[in-house]
Amino acid sequence: MPTKPIDVIKPKPLKKGDTIGVFTPSTPGYMINQGLFENGIKVLQSLGFNVKQGNLTKNRASQGYRSGTPKDRANEFMELIADPEIDGLISTIGGYNSSSLIPYLDFDLIKKNPKVICGYSDVSSLHLALLHYTGLSTFYGPSLMTWIGEYPEGEPDTINNFLNAVTDRIEYPLKLTSPLRWSNHRRRWDNGDWKSQQRQWKINECWQPLRAGLVTAPIIISNLNTLVTAAGTPYFPCLKNKILLIEEETTSLALEERHLRHLELMGIFDQISGLLISKPENLDVSDAPFSYDQLILEILDGHGNYPVASNFDCGHTVPSFTIAQNSIIQFGVSQSDEVSFTICESMTKI
Repeated sequence: MPTKPIDVIKPKPLKKGDTIGVFTPSTPGYMINQGLFENGIKVLQSLGFNVKQGNLTKNRASQGYRSGTPKDRANEFMELIADPEIDGLISTIGGYNSSSLIPYLDFDLIKKNPKVICGYSDVSSLHLALLHYTGLSTFYGPSLMTWIGEYPEGEPDTINNFLNAVTDRIEYPLKLTSPLRWSNHRRRWDNGDWKSQQRQWKINECWQPLRAGLVTAPIIISNLNTLVTAAGTPYFPCLKNKILLIEEETTSLALEERHLRHLELMGIFDQISGLLISKPENLDVSDAPFSYDQLILEILDGHGNYPVASNFDCGHTVPSFTIAQNSIIQFGVSQSDEVSFTICESMTKI
């Protein structure tokens, strides 16, 4: 497990007129919902960006569950990195196999051409590998189809959070606050519901305090399932004295216990200085007589004395915050159960 400190590299901020390259590291989402994919491009253009699709993406390449061979997917990514016209990259969507690109990426070239790179879920593998091998701070945020492509003009709060993170339009420190509403409403892609049905919203129960404390430290963000699959690899992140933020898509308490216990047995919960858990998109409690929060506290019992909170809004939840890897965060849970989260500095280099 790596222990050496990372020299963080910041990319240049995006601005209107810049070109965003679209890469497809895993699932060829454009084959599942072409309209949603195209709407994502239109939304980026409406925000003032030019869009250039990577080679696989432009040709709508597909090998069933993946867009191409690992080498072809890595080549698409590297061509966008090397292209002087490209100022930032965003993934089409997630999937299950972004890690297959890692052996074929040119990390020296990426380090010499630092660009904004954004995605979430399975793209966690690339976030972790890029951070480990290059020090580049990438952005855990939306993909082209989710939630940039939300019909008709994108999911506005998520887009606003994305722009706050990857441009220079705001000043730091930036205090985030819990959204008033959230949604996990899934509309079918095969019959046009994604376009004809309005998203259904729920009242957000805010961020839930689980353990009091205050810390200022770098943050690492990852999909939990993807983080666990990185265990044993060279790019598994150094989490000593870091805040760990984890998120999930559809899961169950049984799987969450399995993954969190795995991290516990690795010693992770004795190393970190803070823990944030984002609300899963869909959670199966399987008739358990205890809650997700109670499960978290059960696993953390005896480990550390740092702030812990749940029900955060990052990743698969809507709306979602965009947060840069290794950015400095002040995270606190007060004795009066108030959860605070402040991004201390911009992670784009002006």
